[in-house]
Amino acid sequence: MFDASVACWLNENRVELCRIQTQSGRILMRLSWNEVRARAATFAEEWKDAAYEKGETQSFYNDFFNVFGVQRRSVARYEQHVSKLDNQHGFIDLFWPGMLLVEQKSAGRDLIAARDQAMAYFDAIPERDRPRYILISDFQSFELIDLDEREETRFALSEFPEHVDKFGFILGVQRRSFRDQDPANVEASELVGRLHDELAETGYSGHDLERFLVRIVFCLFGDDTGIFEPRDIFLDFIESRTSPDGADLGPLLSQIFQILNTPENERLVILDEDLARFPYVNGELFNDTLRIPAFNSEMRETLLECCRFNWSGISPAIFGALFQSVLDSKKRREQGAHYTTEKNILKVIQPLFLDDLRAEFERIRSRKTGRALALRAFQEKLSGLKFFDPACGCGNFLIIAYRELRLLELDVLKEIHAAERDVGARVLDVSLLSKVNVDQFYGIEIGEFPVRIAETAMWMMDHIMNNQLSLEFGEAYSRIPLKVSPTIKCADALEVDWSELLTPDECSYVFGNPPFSGAKNQSKVQRYQVKRIASLGKSSGTLDYVAAWFILAGAYVKNHKVRIGFVATNSITQGEQVAQLWPLLFERHGLDIYFAHRTFAWGSDARGKAHVHVVIIGLDKRQGKNTKKRLFNYPNVDADPVESEHTALSPYLIGADTITNPFLTVNTENNPINGFRKLIVGSKPIDDGNYILDQSERRELLKSEPEAVEFIRPYFGAREFLQNKQRWIVSLHDATPMQINQMPRIKAMIMSVRQFRMKSKSAPTLKLAETPTLYHVNVIPRSPFLVISRVSSERREYVPIGWLEPPVIPSDSVTVLMNASHIEFALLTSAMHMSWLRNIGGRLKSDYRYSIGLVYNTFPTPPGYPNSLNSSTLERAAKSVLEARAEFPSESLANLYDPDIMPPKLRQAHNALDREVDKLYRRSGFGSDRERFEYLLALYERMKAPFLQEARKDRRKSGK
Repeated sequence: MFDASVACWLNENRVELCRIQTQSGRILMRLSWNEVRARAATFAEEWKDAAYEKGETQSFYNDFFNVFGVQRRSVARYEQHVSKLDNQHGFIDLFWPGMLLVEQKSAGRDLIAARDQAMAYFDAIPERDRPRYILISDFQSFELIDLDEREETRFALSEFPEHVDKFGFILGVQRRSFRDQDPANVEASELVGRLHDELAETGYSGHDLERFLVRIVFCLFGDDTGIFEPRDIFLDFIESRTSPDGADLGPLLSQIFQILNTPENERLVILDEDLARFPYVNGELFNDTLRIPAFNSEMRETLLECCRFNWSGISPAIFGALFQSVLDSKKRREQGAHYTTEKNILKVIQPLFLDDLRAEFERIRSRKTGRALALRAFQEKLSGLKFFDPACGCGNFLIIAYRELRLLELDVLKEIHAAERDVGARVLDVSLLSKVNVDQFYGIEIGEFPVRIAETAMWMMDHIMNNQLSLEFGEAYSRIPLKVSPTIKCADALEVDWSELLTPDECSYVFGNPPFSGAKNQSKVQRYQVKRIASLGKSSGTLDYVAAWFILAGAYVKNHKVRIGFVATNSITQGEQVAQLWPLLFERHGLDIYFAHRTFAWGSDARGKAHVHVVIIGLDKRQGKNTKKRLFNYPNVDADPVESEHTALSPYLIGADTITNPFLTVNTENNPINGFRKLIVGSKPIDDGNYILDQSERRELLKSEPEAVEFIRPYFGAREFLQNKQRWIVSLHDATPMQINQMPRIKAMIMSVRQFRMKSKSAPTLKLAETPTLYHVNVIPRSPFLVISRVSSERREYVPIGWLEPPVIPSDSVTVLMNASHIEFALLTSAMHMSWLRNIGGRLKSDYRYSIGLVYNTFPTPPGYPNSLNSSTLERAAKSVLEARAEFPSESLANLYDPDIMPPKLRQAHNALDREVDKLYRRSGFGSDRERFEYLLALYERMKAPFLQEARKDRRKSGK
């Protein structure tokens, strides 16, 4: 069997790099998709006359696999013998167990018959070896069938270069699709949202409105799914028993709610027959008494429109969208609440547990003996699993996880039924079939209203799955009235002991979507919670709020076999947070990343839907490098993921196959550890704006005090540097007292600055009041200097870097390298440096944040820097970039580096520079940003080693 791990970065359906490694780590090949396509074109030309099955098949497929840089004999074999189901024997032309079956014919032969033959072989193959793909060919035409995705691709040999991406599985690259939320769910949520808005306009609001809407949605769902029998009794009651003007609708709805909360044997004997038809539901949904809302004819019609909508296919996850629609935007931001789509929930729970459980089920069902007994044991296992969401909100994760578990159990039950029927076993009692139930699910949620939503939605999902069970086995089955409940605690998850809800030795999986709040957006209480939980000392660092859930989950599962899967903002895998959070999880709690989704756009199905960039991270007890780790990478943030396997995953969410320590994090350094000279931040006045002037303010000042001209200098921050804007600053560093006394307006500025600083509560600022003619940070260049903006748009492929010269004074929104050379410019503006910034640097919103300590001081320079560099080649490449810019003197750097309109000549110059810099690191160069970063991280590990050894020596000397 072929044993390989492939890390591939796709960009708009184009793989820049594919790296294939054996377990020993030996590199077999590196091919870009462009190279693969070129090889495919050569292959098509060389085999354009092939026609004879017996004589040419093996040579044909040897060359075919070579197109992808893979030796055929390492993955697939020819003429695989198989015993077909009709007791006849056959030979599969080419067979890759678990992956590919090829049925090859001579040119012009009937491919329909070939397809039938391939499917016969497929049916005869043992379950564990059945391939995902079937390829049928007569040399000149191809049919590729993806059995998992039910996708078929047909093309001629000459079109092979255009279809090579369909064979990405040869390289270990397979596109994974996840089911998305049905659009009908969104439509249903909008209908209820409209009803909410109309009720709110009448003054019916708050707790009563929220609970009223949940009850209405349950009734709408019950009317279409068999909870209420016969169907549509709720719709009929409103249509026929309430007045058209809506005047009596509120009181009658309240009466229905009361009936739903009353057992049949406790109801009034003379109860209205139409009301008596409603069942006893139980649960807490209808317990308390609400204010009675007032309706008019328009509002009644809105409710009827909701009733006429078909709710039978609606997911109970709609409750989450409903809650999102009810909350105002301010409250959403405060709680960090975002409703997750089904598609994204599946991205968590499939690799967390579903894929493994499904695989175990498939192994059991393929057994030849003892299958029924093993299936029943597996069902018992399913019924013993317990799931915990410590930030469950409206229960969307619990709901979808329960549905998927019930669907798996249903497949198990069908297999049990078939197996026991074959041996003449007893007829199954449908009421005793299902063992999986809602009481296997636990949650913590801070809001009382969403707790009620989550419980109700779980019961709704239970009813849906019971209906499906009934249909499958032909008997009616219902769990109404409700007898068991999910356990959802209304509390702050960061302030309670999770073990009191569910002990970790009982728990199977911890998962969910904890709230997002960056360090700067947290309330005082939230900041204190993060500080206390992370134990970071005096500072809580820059950890996002979500980090607290990771740390608590790590403590909860410690020493227990419990897996974790959380959605999180991608900031916990970037910047300073990596070194703050991940050592706590790796070292304190002994965890390892066993699957991850890299950054993708995470949307909501609620009104006013939120779109943020997130990651998904799965954690498990550390098990060493023998366990394969799954990484889902996105060609772009809105695309479907591509999965690859690795021996280890880094907290930066890359394959760490070549890194000795996969738990390595990059720490902020006070000084460069890479041979670079010191980079500094520009001037910081702390002047309350007194010294900083725009064009009109400068003109007005010089009109009254022309002698001030020598003390007013251009002031460049990121905006001025990138967009050719103008700003000025008063610089009195070289001014004498006599000169200042001759400029009353300048002197008034000085007094204003002094007074401003004296009002500060900061001791350093108070000290600065003694020297009001100086800035807080004084960077007054006397020669040309290199400038790097501290924040740059994520759209740019390169952070614009360039020279400025006196009399310009740089502001603190840029960093400054004095007396910089073209060599330094070349390295800092290269794709290698951008890769380091993109993956290591933090973000301001989504823009790159250039940190001196984290990015510049740690950037791994080429081996032997600076002595081993070919300075003349690098200088020429650097000058070519600058010359290409100079051809557009009126254009701003922002325009020149806009990826959509970047001048071709400038792009060519950067590409040439990138090639030269890449070769300094590795003679063969790099094919993608991912490969560059993996190489740099391994180089950083080696570069950092001497500093770590020195630190250990110092600790030993000090006795610490």
